[in-house]
Amino acid sequence: MLVSAAEMLKAAKAGKYAVGHFNINNLEWTKCILQVAEELHSPVILGVSEGAAKYMCGFNTVAAMTKEILKTLGTTVPVALHLDHGSYDGAYAAMKAGFSSVMFDGSHYSIEENVTRTKQIIADAKALGISVEAEVGAIGGEEDGVIGGGEVADPDECKRIADLGVDMLAAGIGNIHGKYPANWAGLRFDVLAKIQEKTGTMPLVLHGGTGIPADMIKKAISLGVSKINVNTECQLAFAAETRKYIEAGKDLEGKGFDPRKLLAPGCEGIKATVREKMELFGSVNKA
Repeated sequence: MLVSAAEMLKAAKAGKYAVGHFNINNLEWTKCILQVAEELHSPVILGVSEGAAKYMCGFNTVAAMTKEILKTLGTTVPVALHLDHGSYDGAYAAMKAGFSSVMFDGSHYSIEENVTRTKQIIADAKALGISVEAEVGAIGGEEDGVIGGGEVADPDECKRIADLGVDMLAAGIGNIHGKYPANWAGLRFDVLAKIQEKTGTMPLVLHGGTGIPADMIKKAISLGVSKINVNTECQLAFAAETRKYIEAGKDLEGKGFDPRKLLAPGCEGIKATVREKMELFGSVNKA
């Protein structure tokens, strides 16, 4: 059964740990992330970008697939199915399809329009028991064609959005999607501290969790981050293990690859990444 992310993030904020958000791209990714979450007794958030949803034949397909996998695996830990960096229309489509959580990314709008659209989505989502994530200050890098320049959020604007009643807030603090460049200056903890001061018990979200040093992750959690998004690291792990399998020439036999065998090593790579992140985030045995 899918649940809103609200309660798991409130618990994470109070307990000084973070819930991992891991993006899914197909059945195999969904299955292996859920298996690790159950193994470690960790709550988990399955993230779905609009591009990934389109690839998987739409929001309805993704929601139905996830619910059936949960049922078949007998999953007992809290699981939220979350729209990642959703547009205004995308958020409504995901809610209608049965997602239990949505992110409306209004960071590219003026603060006034961001407030107006976010307020409407909150009102409609709350009526359905769906949690809402909002964003202030675009996250750097590119994800599904959404490009952000790594803006640093204004703490006062963060408070304004938080006061609307969102369940979690993503604020740009120098983090980026994808791999971090060698000259990356690091996270702006001074800004994060001010945002935490302004927003109080509001769970904060750190996007771009791939490649951020462990000490920075732990410090961010201590300053109010309760949800950390990981996507690129899973992609890299999946690709690396799949490549090893292909280059080893296994399972050829003149007949081509068995797709189930071909995908298995990559899935093990994802599992290892998810385990590592859940342990780092402190969410193990928190379900």
